[in-house]
Amino acid sequence: MKGRPPGKGDAPRGRKPAPPGKSFGKPSGAPGRARGGAKAATARKGEGGKPASKPPFKSGPKKPAAKPAAAKAAPVVQAAAPKPSAAKGVSLDVRQYRVHADDDGIRLDRWFQRHLPDVGFNIVSRWSRTGQLRVDGARAAPGDRIAEGQMIRVPPAEAKAAPSERPARRVPVIDLTPDEIAYAQEMVIHRDAQAIVINKPPGLATQGGTKTDEHVDRLLDGLIFNAESRPKLVHRLDKDTSGALLLARSSRAAAHFAKAFSSRTARKVYWALVIGVPSIADGMIELPLAKQPGTGGEKMHVDEAEGLPARTRYRVIERAGNRAAWVELQPYTGRTHQLRVHLAAIGHPIVGDGKYGGKDSFLTGTISRKMHLHARRIRVDHPDGGRVDVMADLPAHFASSLADLGFDISLGDMPLDDEIDRSPTREDEKKFARQHAKQIRKDRKGERRSRGGGG
Repeated sequence: MKGRPPGKGDAPRGRKPAPPGKSFGKPSGAPGRARGGAKAATARKGEGGKPASKPPFKSGPKKPAAKPAAAKAAPVVQAAAPKPSAAKGVSLDVRQYRVHADDDGIRLDRWFQRHLPDVGFNIVSRWSRTGQLRVDGARAAPGDRIAEGQMIRVPPAEAKAAPSERPARRVPVIDLTPDEIAYAQEMVIHRDAQAIVINKPPGLATQGGTKTDEHVDRLLDGLIFNAESRPKLVHRLDKDTSGALLLARSSRAAAHFAKAFSSRTARKVYWALVIGVPSIADGMIELPLAKQPGTGGEKMHVDEAEGLPARTRYRVIERAGNRAAWVELQPYTGRTHQLRVHLAAIGHPIVGDGKYGGKDSFLTGTISRKMHLHARRIRVDHPDGGRVDVMADLPAHFASSLADLGFDISLGDMPLDDEIDRSPTREDEKKFARQHAKQIRKDRKGERRSRGGGG
């Protein structure tokens, strides 16, 4: 109670009561905690207003005096041992760290990255905003520069979220039946860490669209296997075209393969059965293509004025008289329906391609009316080195047509241009020697005639 003289029980433990004229109260001017009443006031008056007592005694431990900065900073250490907490690695006490010479001049947030990596930037910023983070007693910001010998006050460590509280890894949801998953996996003809190649059957679209519910893109959930996400399409095949379709199993692989296709380093080989026989057995078709007006972009045509450049290499593998030919196709550009439009444009539409060949694109007899265009081979550089080089078997209707026309399936796989050995053979050397000798004889004959005419 204010103004009450101290009783016997009011003296601090372990100390004798203050003698008359002494007081444990605050100096004059301190708000009402003075004790001793009139005697204390008389003592202050007799001494010219100076306090007659010592500073009041305060309970509790004394704050240790700050140590002078060392000439050379000691390694970053904790000044006082923290009290253990219920959470492992959590301190209940404020921590003090002295700045080492190696950290002189760096930003405060950088110091935390070096020495307290578990304390993120967001936590440091919050400590700064609330005044808990201090350097030499002054409030500090994460971007402040620190100097050797300074003392950094770090608030108590915060408990980390328990493992059970952390968000669990998202498990992909596969909305496919077991039969659909089995169907998708039966199409796989190559699989590694970065790539999958499937043999797409005819009649299955690559991507969905109007009135198209069944497509490869929908089945990709069945091709996750041990990866973290579904594979990605990097190119496409027409719905009625069968054969090798490449899928990327990661974003890095998808970017790599997309670049390979756009830069034309990827090579694709198609087989086709065409009406009639091209007059040139090995040729290049170079006809620009554009969307045909009035078809809503569903059909392409040759447009010399406004079409985009398109190039197709073809080689005749075998012929069935003048009725049909089995050809190999290599697209050097990737226009929509390029192979189908190019072959129809030179008068040899693909068998079964009524869209571009009309009624003339069908053969009578036992030959199927399905389109006979198959992506036989794909070769592309692998993201991890080496190459993906895969061949896809023919669908049943295509293989049956080749057999009915008497074609030899073993003749189909011809080497690509860069796979052909261009080194001269023994026969080539003999031929060159004969031509060289013939040219020498011809030159000598010309010299004799010249000398004879001049005489």
